[in-house]
Amino acid sequence: MTEHQKVKDIPVSPARSLGLPDDAFEQRRPLRGQITKREVRAVSLYSLGLRPDSVVWDIGAGTGSVALEAALIAHRGRVYAIERDPEGLLLLEHNVARLGQGNVQVVPGEAPAALAALPDPDAVFVGGSGGRLAGVLDEVARRLKPQGRVVVNLAALERAQESYHRLRDLGLAVELVMVNAARGKELPDGSVRLEALNPVFVVTGWRQ
Repeated sequence: MTEHQKVKDIPVSPARSLGLPDDAFEQRRPLRGQITKREVRAVSLYSLGLRPDSVVWDIGAGTGSVALEAALIAHRGRVYAIERDPEGLLLLEHNVARLGQGNVQVVPGEAPAALAALPDPDAVFVGGSGGRLAGVLDEVARRLKPQGRVVVNLAALERAQESYHRLRDLGLAVELVMVNAARGKELPDGSVRLEALNPVFVVTGWRQ
């Protein structure tokens, strides 16, 4: 049986604010990088340019951290959380049931095939692609609505460069940002040191 991380008790309320801590989401142990850390989540959500009525795809949704935060902004829209991993789907469904506001739909399957039945998006977040990133970006660029935006999170610079150039070649304007954050950690003597998080490359493309 897989060990799950203990989660922080978060009251479910229509008034729940943005900015959930990472431990609000049930996750697997070992974590295997399945959650978008809150510092990166903040930059990614801002880059998506969400509106209250946006249709959002979260591809490789993992724990649902981005989908659930996006759903608060797009509260009159719809968020589709796509996940291919069976165990990940169970965690995703659990987090959506605990923290969702009724406008997140879990979509089992692998992109790009799993995207075929979904409505065209205003915003797309790609947190995982199962090795099919090029095909996913091609489909996103084909389906993205006018003024739509796509945000891709990547750990490797080479993959970030590939995504940047592919989106540019698909006719989108593109930017690349590296998010490099550190969190304070209190030591036994009461002093505080900084503990670095792994840097993440955020590639954003949009229709002009």
